[in-house]
Amino acid sequence: MHDHSPDRAVAALAGRQHGVVSLTQLRRLGLSDRQLHGRLAARRLQRLHRGVYAVGHAALTERGRELAAVLACGGGAVLSHRSAARLWGLVRRVPAIEVTCSRSRAPGKGIVVHRSPVGPEDCGVLDAVPVTTVVRTILDLAAVLTEPQLEDAVNEAELRRLFDLTALEERLRGAPGRRGRCRLGRVLDLWRPPQLTRSAAERRFLELCAEHGLPTPQSNTWAAGHEVDFLWPAARLAVEVDGAAVHRTRRAFELDRRRDRKLAAEGIHVVRVTWRDLDGESKPLARELAAILAKRAP
Repeated sequence: MHDHSPDRAVAALAGRQHGVVSLTQLRRLGLSDRQLHGRLAARRLQRLHRGVYAVGHAALTERGRELAAVLACGGGAVLSHRSAARLWGLVRRVPAIEVTCSRSRAPGKGIVVHRSPVGPEDCGVLDAVPVTTVVRTILDLAAVLTEPQLEDAVNEAELRRLFDLTALEERLRGAPGRRGRCRLGRVLDLWRPPQLTRSAAERRFLELCAEHGLPTPQSNTWAAGHEVDFLWPAARLAVEVDGAAVHRTRRAFELDRRRDRKLAAEGIHVVRVTWRDLDGESKPLARELAAILAKRAP
């Protein structure tokens, strides 16, 4: 075999892998020990971790460093936890590169290894980097993030249209002892469908008004040609009770905002409250409504 015969294949592979290759891959391409040592001596290969090399130079991109860390942890390893969340766009900063695998050599510098089974249903590839799926990533994040940080990550998943509440709840039910399970359950409560029907929500809102001394509004009435849930005509104040936004369609979202603008153009102020506002502590909402009514009183 000619000494330079594998170079073209190595370069092509590195081009697909952000400039990094593993020893196993080099062997598959036919590189002998003598050829490997020669290329290391000439710095055509530069060692990054045990059994992982940069091709040509070590000025790697973030993706290259992440893939090098995954390759260093052996077959079946995937980018995970905060690093996977960073790759999916759910978080902005990570303290170190995190990798999950069932078995691994001692990690290289700057790599945090989580030893856990990773099934095919938990794995994907994004930008040529093996990575945990969004569902598995959020489950893993629940063990390492604070509750507000986890809520932010789930919210980002929703904004990027990567959020799957049903899949997450199924995984939670199948992992009763998983670390962070309760934390994630509390966060997912914010995305679960409303427990109140429309009639129950209306009844609860009227009860709230009575409990806190607010004037009784008109229910399911019309204002400026639009039906509203509640209306104080004299104050020209309307209240709409919204369900969880994730369970509403984009069209409904847009139509609601368009209607709010039309009502505002007629001098009618719309306050939107959620089912959670009604299902939890009601004093803050009551105080806010009382303040708005006082400012808009004729």
